Amino acid sequence: TGYRLLDTATMYRNEAEIGAALRESGVPREDIFLTTKLPPDRAGEERETLQRSLDALDTDYVDLWLVHWPPNGAGVDSWRAFGELAEQGLARAIGVSNYSTAQLDELISATGVTPAVNQVEWSPKLFDRTLLDENRERGVVLEGYSPFKAGRLDDPVLTGLAERYGKTPAQVVVRWHVEHGVVVIPKSARRERIAANFDVFDFTLDPADVEAIDALADDR
Repeated sequence: TGYRLLDTATMYRNEAEIGAALRESGVPREDIFLTTKLPPDRAGEERETLQRSLDALDTDYVDLWLVHWPPNGAGVDSWRAFGELAEQGLARAIGVSNYSTAQLDELISATGVTPAVNQVEWSPKLFDRTLLDENRERGVVLEGYSPFKAGRLDDPVLTGLAERYGKTPAQVVVRWHVEHGVVVIPKSARRERIAANFDVFDFTLDPADVEAIDALADDR
């Protein structure tokens, strides 16, 4: 039991701790989906940075490697390096984080390689139908971080739906991501909340309720 997707980054400075935890867990490497990220100030040092991450994580590859933020422009040169390292098997998939649609298009146009993932801050208050559709049209999976940060979990819409579905407002928000096909990576340091965030697969939100949560973005 437990989570199998681990999201880290060079700038988080916790890759060595994650590597140690993975060793101690006894969970087979192939059962873990491991993501790390290149900080923008390491543009031009892609190979060295990834190798340091792999050494710290005590693994031969990461499942997903992201450009943490666009360095200068869209970072076409970095993206070319990402593609080369992926071809060598050091990253099984490559993507970006905090990229606009225009920046995605610049990468795709310059290299012919489409990012597998665009990781962005995403919550009911930050819902952006256009961004979601534009990523989907390009074959890019949207992954949302900080799902609870920008919105209030005591919003009457969320508390009302939570009561009706017999869930917490946080679980309703996580399920809302799932309904939209957005990969959600909620963060918590409390065991009971980590478990609750995973317990969202025994219910679905009615389409009208999904739309009601979408509409919270209009109140920004």
